[in-house]
Amino acid sequence: MESYSLSAFNRFVRQTLEQTLPGMYWIVAEINEISINKGHCYMELIEKDTSGEQIVAKARANIWAYHFRMLHPYFKTMTGHELSAGLKVMLQVNVTFHELYGFSLQVTDLNPSFTVGELALQKQGILQQLEAEGVIDMNRGLEMEEVPLKIAVISSPTAAGYGDFSDQLRNNPAGYAFRPVLFPSVMQGNEAENSVAEALEKIFACGEVFDVVVIIRGGGSQSDLNCFNSYRIVASIAQFPVPVITGIGHERDETLADKVAHTALKTPTAVAEYLIDRVAAFDDSLWELSQQLVETVEILLPSAAEHVREQSHQLHRILQTAIHRQDKWMMKYAFRFNLTSMEWLLHKQTEAQYQRTALRSAVQNALSARRNALAESELHVGNTLRPILNIEKMQIERTEDKLRLLNPEHLMERGYSITCSGGRIVRSIHELTEGQTIETRFRDGSVGSVVRSVSPETK
Repeated sequence: MESYSLSAFNRFVRQTLEQTLPGMYWIVAEINEISINKGHCYMELIEKDTSGEQIVAKARANIWAYHFRMLHPYFKTMTGHELSAGLKVMLQVNVTFHELYGFSLQVTDLNPSFTVGELALQKQGILQQLEAEGVIDMNRGLEMEEVPLKIAVISSPTAAGYGDFSDQLRNNPAGYAFRPVLFPSVMQGNEAENSVAEALEKIFACGEVFDVVVIIRGGGSQSDLNCFNSYRIVASIAQFPVPVITGIGHERDETLADKVAHTALKTPTAVAEYLIDRVAAFDDSLWELSQQLVETVEILLPSAAEHVREQSHQLHRILQTAIHRQDKWMMKYAFRFNLTSMEWLLHKQTEAQYQRTALRSAVQNALSARRNALAESELHVGNTLRPILNIEKMQIERTEDKLRLLNPEHLMERGYSITCSGGRIVRSIHELTEGQTIETRFRDGSVGSVVRSVSPETK
């Protein structure tokens, strides 16, 4: 069986490809990955199915430095975009196969017109999707506050456009008190889409605090505006519940964010001028209304003054008639009130006298009844407790007799004595030692002595 070494077989594959596909070919693919190293551009190209979900083909492609130096600026100038992942491109390639590195495509030319068309189709597709979802005109349909002073600003804090915007609001000639609050965001590059979307989410989480949202950035290349054509940013702006004003600093091209925003202006300075002019217009309308009010009052004031004078004279007459009638009514009812009051007082005096007599009688009867009850209680208690008290008295007398018999003084009168040592009574001979001082107490005095000898009793 004939066999080949791997390197020999790979050479055979390379020679076959070079003979079979010797020329240049235009292909259409999407850039899946891209990197630049030492001036060379390395890409992974893919093709997806009609659903846009499944990858059906994949290949490596290279743009060597001597081609990339010419193709890259040309592509960027014509499309306004850098070569980046996600772009759909038309490339002129030749097929190569290396024994060690395998199959790849060498890019020799780009067709920027194809990419421009694809980007336009993508934009149109996003607008059609928003329209199908019924949200494309939501933000444009919101009514903006006539005096938009509370402003949420999405911008890079270091951007020159943000500085110009802030200075213009702060130094407006009329001295309007704008209150801008910055929500810092990355405004270009790969992180811009997520950063701007997160800033919008933070503003939404604040609730109904702001009158308007402003998205501003300074100038830059068209490729820097890519994030403002993404579905996520555009859909968020279209559905945002507060009017959004864009001023992203590009004079030529209109982004999808501009198309769905409430108001689209070219630069941050133009946004500041728009806000100042809107407040000034409301201020002017108030001035005009105040002038019209003054003029109307000056016209109506003379006739109104005459009408007031006539009404005041008529009111004076009416009041005098009413007061006269009221005086008569008051006198009539005052007389009736006096008679009624006297009758009422006499009745109340009689009633009070009767109540005092009845109360006095009731109190006396109650006191008499309590006295009788107390007397009966005393008699009952005396009859009940007297035998008990006699028995207790006899017991107390017997106890006293016993205590008198046990009293040491009574015993001492009978000839007994008490021996103490150190203030304590000596109860046993074993508590004494020779030479110890003791005290003997009698009925009529005490004697101190010293123990000469101790003789315990033997049994």
